[in-house]
Amino acid sequence: MRNAVFAILAGIIISVGSIVIVAQNDMKPPVPKKEPKVLKIHGYEIVDNYFWLRDRNEKKNPEIIKYLEAENAYTESFMGRHKEFVDNLYKEMLGRIKQTDLSVPYKLGDYWYFTKVEEGKQYPVYLRSKSRDGKDAEVLLDQNEMAKGYQYFAIGAFEPSDDGNLLAFSTDTTGYRQYTLQIKDLRTGKLLPEKIERVTSVEWSNDGKYLFFVQEDPVSKRSDKFYRHTVGTADKNELLFDEKDVYFNLSVGRSRDKKMLFLYSYAKTMREVRYLFADSPTGEWKVIAPRREGHEYSADFNNGEFYILTNKDAENFKVVRAPLKDPSEKNWTDFIPHNPAIKIEDINFFKDFAVVSELENGLEYLKVLDLKTRRAPTRIETPEDVYTMSLAFNPEYDTPVIRYNYSSMITPTSTYEYDFGTRKSVLIKQQEIPSGYDKAQYETKRLWATARDGVKVPISIMWKKGTKLDGSAPMLLYAYGSYGYSMTPNFSTARLSLVDRGMIYAIAHIRGGSELGEKWRQEGRMFKKLNTFYDFIDSAKWLIENKYTSSDRLVIQGGSAGGMLMGGVVNMSPETFKAAIVQVPFVDVINTMLDDTLPLTTEEWIEWGNPNEKEAFDYMMKYSPYDNVKAQNYPNMLVEISLYDSQVPYWEGAKFVAKVREMKTNDSIILLKTNMGAGHGGASGRYDRLKEIAFEYAYALSQVGITK
Repeated sequence: MRNAVFAILAGIIISVGSIVIVAQNDMKPPVPKKEPKVLKIHGYEIVDNYFWLRDRNEKKNPEIIKYLEAENAYTESFMGRHKEFVDNLYKEMLGRIKQTDLSVPYKLGDYWYFTKVEEGKQYPVYLRSKSRDGKDAEVLLDQNEMAKGYQYFAIGAFEPSDDGNLLAFSTDTTGYRQYTLQIKDLRTGKLLPEKIERVTSVEWSNDGKYLFFVQEDPVSKRSDKFYRHTVGTADKNELLFDEKDVYFNLSVGRSRDKKMLFLYSYAKTMREVRYLFADSPTGEWKVIAPRREGHEYSADFNNGEFYILTNKDAENFKVVRAPLKDPSEKNWTDFIPHNPAIKIEDINFFKDFAVVSELENGLEYLKVLDLKTRRAPTRIETPEDVYTMSLAFNPEYDTPVIRYNYSSMITPTSTYEYDFGTRKSVLIKQQEIPSGYDKAQYETKRLWATARDGVKVPISIMWKKGTKLDGSAPMLLYAYGSYGYSMTPNFSTARLSLVDRGMIYAIAHIRGGSELGEKWRQEGRMFKKLNTFYDFIDSAKWLIENKYTSSDRLVIQGGSAGGMLMGGVVNMSPETFKAAIVQVPFVDVINTMLDDTLPLTTEEWIEWGNPNEKEAFDYMMKYSPYDNVKAQNYPNMLVEISLYDSQVPYWEGAKFVAKVREMKTNDSIILLKTNMGAGHGGASGRYDRLKEIAFEYAYALSQVGITK
């Protein structure tokens, strides 16, 4: 790779398979060959010149690898002028991180579990101790040692048995999100004989003799098979349930009081829950309520009763209780009635209390219910108007306190301990910034943009005090807007490198997420998906009209489904944006959703639509980014993909770049950057990931003329 870059910069001609690169003083982008492939469907003929870039084999086609490497060389050449800037941003971001640090320990059984990161090491070490202060801690897993010899290494499951003797854990060494499950005997340090591939969910039986796990299909990656494994054996797995419906996935869990096991069958718009007494791991699983279209529910167990979070006759969900003897729908009675103004996102039960996660008017709240004294419910206080908060990991059932996390765009990530008895919160850890941070230098607020149909769209925004709000300030505008996922206004130390240089950072909470409740989600999916794109464009134009930025100072960013958003809006309104950072983008919507052998496809037919059906095809064609590239001016773009991405295949972004370059009518620069050793989330190591962010932010800043 190094030789290729040197030769190109020296100004010679290089042939890469069918790709010819001609470089003079300035390197030119690779020109991929065109091999027309015609798709005939619903009376249409769609020509795809770059279908050949697709390769599903683990050992990729050498011609494709050479093309991606040539694209990387071009990107490196273009960004080479900013190398010192990238390095400086990385050092600056690194200075804000406490490189040697401990996580907040959590109690589970007789032990306190926590992780430690050390300066110079990419990964955490997993530890536990008999005391909260961590003295005499024992090492359970050292991810740095485990990762030796791998370019990528991630730990998925981390589940100690109830007696603390065994640890079930899973690892991924490619980034393809295929995890291998193993069991470690923590008394001896030895690994047990089992090594189970493609495990996505795991739960212990109370006696530690069995491990329940869900396994995904090797091709579609749909989590479809549920097993009971006898611990200590290499392959004694009994298949308990095979999910045949291609819309559904499986996951397994256990109630906090450890009395009930749950098997979840879940699709985008419906769920089904099975249950089993945890003390009877070989017993018969029973269904709470059979699946039906549109019914979403989840279940928990506490004090001898089932508690069910359901959208039955409750768009924003309610909580009902059901008797142990027969928890079917006919026996459901309201525990927390439906409130159209408040979405109930979750409920967690402890010995004498329950904590409800609520969403009202785009803001998150934690409400505490006293189940013993029946005192009036209370919301945990929040000191700011724009923030994010969530319940932390609290595995203990009988506890006088719980932990929750809190932050805002200007408040570092903070962990609080809430006392059920006193109803008071105490800060136990706040993210430290070694290089220094003065919150008073920054401002954050929530704005409301008006979309074309009159709907008000919230925008979270932060800037450094003194930044002029006269249209001259540069801005990075981020959004996602799919699957009902809410983009919360959280804290980022890396983001300070933008705002300290006068760039405003903003998040548009567009339809398709759940920021304003379940209706917000439904108004941005299926045959209303165009609202997602329109909301983003209209939010950007509102910010420009109200002098927060200008079109020649506006950089936009989104990843995965948010990358689809980026691809859509640069097609629909290219003049609105200066540049776009398009990350692991789902842009080849039609081709991908027509291929039911690809990961995620079948289960997402009820999220986007099934293009095998003409009505869905016609609607999806209105926004599918790859299919809507046309002859027009385009903003500059940095498109980032990963070779081992299982969620959005690398070829989607690669094809999109090739087609935009072919069709665009102006001199904009379109860059393609491939991570050749990672998956959907990018690099696994913390330093490597920070370098990726520094590169992206250097690109964003340089696009608006900031290079120092």
